[in-house]
Amino acid sequence: MRSRLRFPPVAVMAPPVRYCIPGERLCNLEEGSPGSGTYTRHGYIFSSLAGCLTKSSENGALPVISVMRETESQLLPDVGAIVTCKVSSINSRFAKVHILYVGSTPLKNSFRGTIRKEDVRATEKDKVEIYKSFRPGDIVLAKVISLGDAQSNYLLTTAENELGVVVAHSESGVQMVPISWCEMQCPKTHTKEFRKVARVQPEFLQT
Repeated sequence: MRSRLRFPPVAVMAPPVRYCIPGERLCNLEEGSPGSGTYTRHGYIFSSLAGCLTKSSENGALPVISVMRETESQLLPDVGAIVTCKVSSINSRFAKVHILYVGSTPLKNSFRGTIRKEDVRATEKDKVEIYKSFRPGDIVLAKVISLGDAQSNYLLTTAENELGVVVAHSESGVQMVPISWCEMQCPKTHTKEFRKVARVQPEFLQT
């Protein structure tokens, strides 16, 4: 009994499968209409997923351009999603992070994200100082506000009470405890450090 291949590299009477990455430009709006896994910008259709490009048309209409995930387990950040990320570097204008979870689901591959100074908190944005909000190594809850480009760099925000730093370690390597919305304290040395502290929702907490 012969088994049927689900994803042949080149099927009979079918074009080769095209693999897309988030932010990849697929075609202009005169050549197709956007379907699932895509978004439009400046008259073009872009992929919002990593997956396989599909085209379907009916009654001579413009083909619907869609991107299907390679596997159901390949979850990717989407606009509005709550993500757990780890701060990799900071400067005066933004923090760079690696996205590790979407909701409570771990990602197979981490994606890069950026939290800009103006997206750290909802009030007194002009007084925000990145080094008083995040430090490299911090675990942060954030929300996706913009899809990534071809380099998978997502724009994130922590401008809600439930978003911000959930796990941080002091200079002595001890996990700190939050004592206010803007400070955490080392239980060993009692040293206080500034952070944009999250009021954690239990379902999003990753240990």
